[in-house]
Amino acid sequence: MKTVWQWWYKLVAGLYASLCFYTSLPLPYLPHLDFQFVSRFAPFVGLLIGLILITTDNLLALLNVSNLTRNALVVMIWLGITGGLHLDGAMDTADGLAVTNPERRLEVMADSATGAFGAMVAIAILLLKTFSLSEISESRGFILMAVCGWGRWGQVLAIWRYPYLKPAGKGAFHKQAIDSAGWLWPGVLVLILISIIHYVLNPTSHRISFATLVMGIAIAFITGAWFNYKLQGHTGDTYGAVVEWTETLMLCGLTTLT
Repeated sequence: MKTVWQWWYKLVAGLYASLCFYTSLPLPYLPHLDFQFVSRFAPFVGLLIGLILITTDNLLALLNVSNLTRNALVVMIWLGITGGLHLDGAMDTADGLAVTNPERRLEVMADSATGAFGAMVAIAILLLKTFSLSEISESRGFILMAVCGWGRWGQVLAIWRYPYLKPAGKGAFHKQAIDSAGWLWPGVLVLILISIIHYVLNPTSHRISFATLVMGIAIAFITGAWFNYKLQGHTGDTYGAVVEWTETLMLCGLTTLT
């Protein structure tokens, strides 16, 4: 019994630490939190973010907020929940990839100043998310949860699959935490289960259930592979870029079905 209790305590503490690390939610500080393994819980943090967005979306709908404004507010709250952590990574990655000299890319990505390409990517991501959501009327709650979950599962996949380029970087401990493919399975199984539940509850929306599952896996693989192709590895910034672009591309793809 003591062993089971210890296991549950570590699970809950790990999820709480992951929420503190990946979000800007006003959570009370708890001493002795271990942030070393927060990346293992990233997909579940995504699902919790999705639940918050669903609640926000429904409240705005009840207040009869116009469609475009409602979706813009959802995207802004989405950005606020994460504190811009992943978007900042996407911006830094864009600035680095804009450099023609491959040897200087990591140096540029480490610079806290935002360049023109980073600003353009941020605008593109926010606009694409807002307008994509404006085109999605069916299964919005499920889609928001799934997109947030698959985006962060893509991060876990990239951490495990590709080399980390800066051993002394701030994101190096993620690579140490995801030390085997086994850490991919908890997230992917829960995300598959959510798609199955959505199909059972909404059999007429079976296309969305299936497409979200296929897109989530495919886009997560593609985004991580693309950044690895361009940089020959990953950094903490590219992990954020994988999250943002997986979410954005999934939303764009799902507009064809709703």
